[in-house]
Amino acid sequence: MMEVRLQAQEDEITLLKSSLADALRRIRLHDQLLPLLKQQLIAGVYTGWLNGCTIQSLQLEDALLPGQPVETTRAKLHRIPGMEEEDEEQEEDEGEHEKELSWTSSVEEPIQPTTIRSLQREDFQDGSCSPEEPSPASASVRNSDQNLSARSVTLSTIQEGEKKELCVIYVLCSVSLAGHSIKMFIRGRPITMYIPSNIQNYEDLKMEPPSERLELDWVYGYRGRDCRANLYFLPTGEAVYFIACVVVLYHINNRTQRHYRKHTDCVRCLTIHPDKVRIASGQTAGVDKDKPLLPCVHIWDSTTLVTLQQIGLGTFQRGVGSDSGTFLCVIDDSNEHMLSVWDCNKGTKHAEVKTTNEAVFSVDFNPSDSANIITCGKSHVYFWTLSTGQFTKKQGIFGKYKKPKFIQCFVFSLTGDVLTGDSEGNILTWGKSAADVKTLGKGAKETFQIMRQTRAHEGSVFTLCNLQGGALLSGGGKDRKIIRWSADLAPERECEIPEKYGAVRTLADVDGEELLVGTTRNAILRGTFSDGFVAIVQGHVDEMWGLATHPSQNVFFTCGNDKQVFLWNAEEHKMDWCTTLEVEYGLCADFSPVGSVVSVGLSTGRWLVLDLFTREVISESTDGNEQLSVMRYSPDGSFLAVGSHDNFIYIYSVTESGRRYTRFGRCNGHSSFITHLDWSKDGKYIMSNSGDYEILYWDIAGGCKLLRNRFESKDREWASYTCVLGFHVMGVWLEGSDGTDINALCRSHSERVVAVADDFCKVHLFQYPCPKLKAPSHRYEGHGSHVTNVCFTHSDSHLLSMGGKDTCILQWKVMGGGGGGGGGVGDSRERLASASASASASASSTSTSSPEPSNAELLVLLDVRLCIFSHHDL
Repeated sequence: MMEVRLQAQEDEITLLKSSLADALRRIRLHDQLLPLLKQQLIAGVYTGWLNGCTIQSLQLEDALLPGQPVETTRAKLHRIPGMEEEDEEQEEDEGEHEKELSWTSSVEEPIQPTTIRSLQREDFQDGSCSPEEPSPASASVRNSDQNLSARSVTLSTIQEGEKKELCVIYVLCSVSLAGHSIKMFIRGRPITMYIPSNIQNYEDLKMEPPSERLELDWVYGYRGRDCRANLYFLPTGEAVYFIACVVVLYHINNRTQRHYRKHTDCVRCLTIHPDKVRIASGQTAGVDKDKPLLPCVHIWDSTTLVTLQQIGLGTFQRGVGSDSGTFLCVIDDSNEHMLSVWDCNKGTKHAEVKTTNEAVFSVDFNPSDSANIITCGKSHVYFWTLSTGQFTKKQGIFGKYKKPKFIQCFVFSLTGDVLTGDSEGNILTWGKSAADVKTLGKGAKETFQIMRQTRAHEGSVFTLCNLQGGALLSGGGKDRKIIRWSADLAPERECEIPEKYGAVRTLADVDGEELLVGTTRNAILRGTFSDGFVAIVQGHVDEMWGLATHPSQNVFFTCGNDKQVFLWNAEEHKMDWCTTLEVEYGLCADFSPVGSVVSVGLSTGRWLVLDLFTREVISESTDGNEQLSVMRYSPDGSFLAVGSHDNFIYIYSVTESGRRYTRFGRCNGHSSFITHLDWSKDGKYIMSNSGDYEILYWDIAGGCKLLRNRFESKDREWASYTCVLGFHVMGVWLEGSDGTDINALCRSHSERVVAVADDFCKVHLFQYPCPKLKAPSHRYEGHGSHVTNVCFTHSDSHLLSMGGKDTCILQWKVMGGGGGGGGGVGDSRERLASASASASASASSTSTSSPEPSNAELLVLLDVRLCIFSHHDL
């Protein structure tokens, strides 16, 4: 909690600094703008008033020096005698030479070429126009822009004789900006967005949801690092497992996937009905925007993927379980780990009892006596008997044997004995024994004691699996071994899985010879003792942020906090290769436009360039000592921009087809860390966002200079659009967003849609452009953690989304919309212009907005224990 508070305080300090910097820039703008306008008004406009002339129109060009371009960022202003008394008093000690120097105005938000029409002389009664008695024109402008109204207070301090000129200055500033920009607010900070020239009437723009939709095509990854007994094999040839909010049915021979997607939060447990058709899966608790997501169990048909029953909703505190037979046994992952038995057909609770305050790892019905239930966990094995809705408990007695810290798993032998695997590496055989009257006293009942101890593994025994004929499989933790045991627990065969896959987490029998192995490093292996094992499912094991798609092939690249970098084949749904970094971990990546190399930004300020074919590092460099957040090549591949948490953007010139890099310059101007950046289509400019919600523009070809006049960039076209702040994507933000609600976005290559990764486990698909707040979208669920990145493939046929803590990559197929990439250059501008024109033509047109999407916030990932079905009625 202390770390969260400190982080929140740091965020507030950063925001205050950026707000102060913004206020100072605006003050400088105000001070620099006044002399410019005063000079022109005195030179021309003021004379017209004195002669009683009517001013028909006043344009910005009239206020500039002859030949001065309208959109210039600097203008030299010469002092005019008799008009600078206050400044001369302040600077009289600086000498006569200083008075002859010119002023240089660095204007960040200059007045734009907008005409002020019909300022008639009758607007100014008795030849005066004071701020205290404004004209109708100036009053209307004040009502439309409160910020500019505040500036008029300063004007009131000027001499009375100058009030006529200053009144016109006020109206010019207000009307010039009105209609050309719009402000959005994030955490109270105003962010100015300049409206492109092709939009005639912003207020009447209509936002529609896109015609394109997403359909889940493939799920990469498996959750083995912190879950048990979550891998099964069905008679249909499908392996069943889960990751994030999706239960995957993967046909191991046909290499196809089906998905059960009715869960609203992370799935944490799974079990199979004895009929091998019905499946029960349980989800943990969470929050969807402002309402809690309750833990529950879904019972569903693996053939049709139809939900048959949802039980326990509103009953469990944090965790849940599964289905089969007539009854379902569930362990709630609350502090007291409630054990409950449910009627699966009616969805009603049959019995409930508190188990222990310690962790519970597994629960199961005794197949030979469904009135008996066994649970195990930290330092305990409990034998429960259920009779007439009441539980009685007996604790397993360790006696002369060392009590292990954890009982990890258990199965039932053909003789009805219970076999447990523990953290000491032993398999313990438990059985009933007559009561020891001498020790326990007269009337003592039978007990469950250890009948035999078998040394099995070095380190923990994570899983046990029964085979036909009474044979047994065990999977080890530290030694990574799989051992086959005979019915009398004599070892028969063993093998060791490669270290890169981690320890054995769970085992599933395919046909008595072939096995499926789930590992602690989120891989699923397939193989036999004779031929060894190969990975059929792989994934990251820690939080992921880096994602990039190839410019011409259906492959993509990922990197994360586990120090692994993967190259994936999106067409064949498999991993092409994986490399592990030595010390640092990757946070961002981008392919060179030539497609033969990929650059990876690391956590220490160092970045690498990898050859896609040899996997070798062909170049490396270090910029600062803070983590890198974005890598982006220019459209022609001649430059590489590296965004860092040290607030700088480093620019490198690229030669030899992406194999040679030379420092070109550095962009210095952001007051917080760089979050996103994009290149213009001509490769000369960059648009960037920062952690304090700044939008800055840079002239790279001109020497990495900051473009202080952001208005100049309003019509610039961008080769990509990943910046989360900008006019064209303003509609993706919800009202009241705090600036971190959207982690990433990506515009399609066709420029028709934009995909958004939010902090509430959702992927959104918006029309592009979407410049109005509360724009409607399609929303998609599947991730169980904040979505860190999204990216379209080169043809826009698929979208990749990446979860953070859920270590899941979802591949979505883009449906409808009539198009792949390449056909949309200028299309988005034409759609926006036509929408604006049609809206302006209809006086009764109204803008449409969708209700705010229901977002889900993951509170905490809590361990949810598996609950097993009984084979018989109670």
